[in-house]
Amino acid sequence: MVIRQDDRHNVISVEQALTLDGLFRERVKRSPQQVAYRYFDQLSEQWGAYTWAQMDQAVAYWQAAFFKEALAPGDRVAVMIRNCPEWVMFEQAALGLGLVVVPLYTDDRAENVAYTLSDAEVKLLLLEKTDQWQSINSACSQIDGLQRIVLINMIDENCSHMPDESKVVSLNNWLPAKGGGVQHNNSDPHSLATIIYTSGTSGRPKGVMLSHHNILTNTSSCLQVVTVLSEDLLLSFLPLSHTFERTSGYYVPMMCGATIAYARSIQQLQEDLLTICPSILISVPRIYERVYAGIRTKLSKGPKLSRQLFNFAVAVGYSRFEHQQGRGSWQLSHLLWPILEKLVASKVLSKLGGRLRQVMCGGAPLSAEVSRIFIGLGLPILQGYGMTESSPVVCANRLENNVPASVGPPIPGVTVKLGENNALLIHGPNVMLGYWNNPEATQEVLSTDGWLNSGDVAAIDGQGRVTITGRLKEIIVMSTGEKVPPADMEAAICRDVLFDQVMLVGEARSYLGVLVVLNVDNWNSVAAEYNIDSNLLDSRQQQQIEKILLDKITYQTREFPGYAKIRRVAIIREPWTIENDLLTPTLKLRRKKVLDYYKVEVERLYEGH
Repeated sequence: MVIRQDDRHNVISVEQALTLDGLFRERVKRSPQQVAYRYFDQLSEQWGAYTWAQMDQAVAYWQAAFFKEALAPGDRVAVMIRNCPEWVMFEQAALGLGLVVVPLYTDDRAENVAYTLSDAEVKLLLLEKTDQWQSINSACSQIDGLQRIVLINMIDENCSHMPDESKVVSLNNWLPAKGGGVQHNNSDPHSLATIIYTSGTSGRPKGVMLSHHNILTNTSSCLQVVTVLSEDLLLSFLPLSHTFERTSGYYVPMMCGATIAYARSIQQLQEDLLTICPSILISVPRIYERVYAGIRTKLSKGPKLSRQLFNFAVAVGYSRFEHQQGRGSWQLSHLLWPILEKLVASKVLSKLGGRLRQVMCGGAPLSAEVSRIFIGLGLPILQGYGMTESSPVVCANRLENNVPASVGPPIPGVTVKLGENNALLIHGPNVMLGYWNNPEATQEVLSTDGWLNSGDVAAIDGQGRVTITGRLKEIIVMSTGEKVPPADMEAAICRDVLFDQVMLVGEARSYLGVLVVLNVDNWNSVAAEYNIDSNLLDSRQQQQIEKILLDKITYQTREFPGYAKIRRVAIIREPWTIENDLLTPTLKLRRKKVLDYYKVEVERLYEGH
């Protein structure tokens, strides 16, 4: 793609921005009347918009409100709301005053939220709704440092039913009648900008400390790999608490002046895609898997000829892609592509708005089958690799150098190499400062000379392309991009004597399931307690049994993050032993063998999803 000269000048450099709020300042200065954000107004039931100048004015109001709280530079403030312009206003106001932003997932468990708020010593928390605070207030009641809770939508502004209601205030009452000019007090690019909590092997989240410079350099490097133009429109639906969305779907568009539209919800994503018609999409594999699942369902119910035509179109399209990449020869069938595009590809891609010119996929591996389908339909999916600790992007495929089986070469400024056991080691300005309040964990992954051990096993080919082949530690990476340490959750479940053996599953899936071997005697007692037949083979009571087991599992895993909720359980009747080769001589679980042996049971956990 040829980049226009004015677009080159429109991109803000790391040196010009200096800090993340400096990036915002520069964008306001360069594009004051350009639309920055689009959002859906629930009251008018229409899409609204903010220009950069309007965003700047709003940030001034938020900063004036922060001033009233007597916060000092370096203090932590947390945001726990869905993607919307207010998320950006909150963060930019905070960063401009030298505050440190702690993002939280809106559906996280109360215990996990309380742990994060306590560990980071958060002084102010922004929530969206009253019931959100009600669900976490008991767990957060003992956090002395939390001095203010601001609610965007407060149903009962008296809050008489809430403990210590003096802490809770509605956004309307918190924001002042007017604000002054936006302040940018922090001029140190290497100062701490954010603490992002990510699940660790201890079961408790670890706070990844990222500086302004970490994120800005990563943002700039991403723009050297993927061309984003000022007229591009992105639809944001991954949570901004997810580092991938925050860097790629928030700071990247700001750096080049593109517009972001905030989706209403994942449930309404299909409708929003058709309304917004984005030109660029940033997503985790789960979204493409859902679209593909819908295609498969529709094809399975249609005539055989439709399936054959679809498969032929994908085959021809993918053959063209390989030829364009210089890896395949030209085929006579390529001449049919204009017809196949009109009959098949354009109809499928219209479901995504019909205007996409490229999509980025990260956070978890995208299956080769799904990747082939979309690329074959003419949608260039660029898969990459990263982690929160690297701000997050490390590697990415390019439009002109796209090998779907790999995650591409490292982005500019980032160096990778293989360490012990072929672990992928990462070095660059994007590597984190360390883990908050956890020097031991920091030393485990970060060497004294700045090399970050990803924990992923990789291969690097002669062209520098990286392929992830496994993980040193047993970590489940869900299709949502969330990482879950199975051993910790399994140990927690086994605290209940009902469970003799358990194994968590969910790699590249949208939710977690678990295989369990029950203690027969204890199951008989539980069955008697619930007044049901202890016969596990009785199909009539399978739903009730699963609910009993899930309730017990949920209780034992209540301290884990909300995205780590286990939704399905399969009962295994044969214990895992050394004799049946499902345990090692040292009694460790042979996970791959268990998965292979019980693949039917595992698939049943995800039927219909």
